Amino acid sequence: MNNATSPATTGSNQLHIELYHLMTMSRVLDRIIGEHDGHWHGLEGEEAVAAGVYHGLRADDVLAPHYRGTIIAAYAKGADLRTLLAGAMGKTTGYNMGRYRSDICGPAQYNLIGLYSGSLGPPLGYATGGALAAKLDGRDDVAVAVFGDGGSSRGDCHEAMNLASVQKLPVVFVCQNNQIAISTEKKNGVGGSVAERGRSFGMLGVEVDGNDVLAVHGAMQEAIARARAGEGPTTIEAVTYRVAGHFYSDAEDYRDPDVVDRWRERDPIRAYRSWLVKEGVLDEAGLNRMDEEARVHAQTAMDRALADPAPTAVDLAPELVFAPDTPREGERP
Repeated sequence: MNNATSPATTGSNQLHIELYHLMTMSRVLDRIIGEHDGHWHGLEGEEAVAAGVYHGLRADDVLAPHYRGTIIAAYAKGADLRTLLAGAMGKTTGYNMGRYRSDICGPAQYNLIGLYSGSLGPPLGYATGGALAAKLDGRDDVAVAVFGDGGSSRGDCHEAMNLASVQKLPVVFVCQNNQIAISTEKKNGVGGSVAERGRSFGMLGVEVDGNDVLAVHGAMQEAIARARAGEGPTTIEAVTYRVAGHFYSDAEDYRDPDVVDRWRERDPIRAYRSWLVKEGVLDEAGLNRMDEEARVHAQTAMDRALADPAPTAVDLAPELVFAPDTPREGERP
C-alpha cells in the first residue's frame, strides 16, 4: 500500500474507512446481483479502482463510469441502494422505471452518463462534452470517463483525448485496465501503454497499481485538483486484473486458470484490510462488522427490490417514453 496516505499524514481515518466500505460493498453487490442475473458483469479483483476513482466526486461532477462498476459509481455519488437494485432487477421502482438496463446506465439525476447504445466508446465523448460545458460556463466541475483496455483502442477514445488536450478541458480519463476485453488478452488487443497514449496527446499520463486503492485515489485526487485549477486533462492507467468472468455465467474456458489464481493472491480487499489493521485504523473485529453491515444493507435492499412490482404495458407505454405525437396547447405543430 502507498504509505504516503497513511493516517499519520491525513490526520483522519474517515477516508480509509469510506474507501474500504466502497470496496466491500462492490463485492457484496456482485454476489447478491449475480445470484439473480447470470449476465451480471462482476467487479471482483477491480474494487480498488472503483473505490479509488468514484470516492469523493462532487454532485455536479459528470461521471461516465465503466459498465463494470456502474452501480457502485452511482452509490458513491449518493444514489439510493434499494432504488439502484430495483433498477437492476427491472422493477418500476428503479431510477430507470424498468425501461432500460441500470447495470450499464446510471441515474442521470446524479450526473451519470451511461452506455445508452450499448457501445463502449461514446461515453468518453459524452464526458468530454460535459467537461467542455463546465469550461464554457466558467464552473470548476470536472468530468470523469472510465473505460477498459479494450475501449482504449477505439477511435472515440482518441478523439475525446485529443479534443480534451487541445481545449485544455477539466476531464480525467481513467483506464480500468483489467487486461482482458471479454476474452481478448491485452497483449493481443492493445499496443503499448494507455498512460503513454495520454502523454502523446499532450496531457499528463500516469500509471498506477490498480490493486492499491490508496495509489488509485491519490492519483485521482491529484488529477481532479489539476482539472479544477484549469490545468487540463489527465490520463490514469490503473493496472488491475479481471478475476471474475466477463459475466457471472461465463464458462471462462479461454484463459489460463493459473494466471487467475496468481491474481487472486493479490486480492485488493484482503491487501487493504491488512494495511488498515497494521496502521491501526480498524482491527479485524471492526472490519468484520463493516463487512456484515454492508452485507445486511445490500441484502435487505435486494429483498425489497425483488418484492417491488415489475413494469406493466402501461408503465412502458410509448407516450411515457417518447415525445407526444400531437402538439400541446400553444405549441407549434
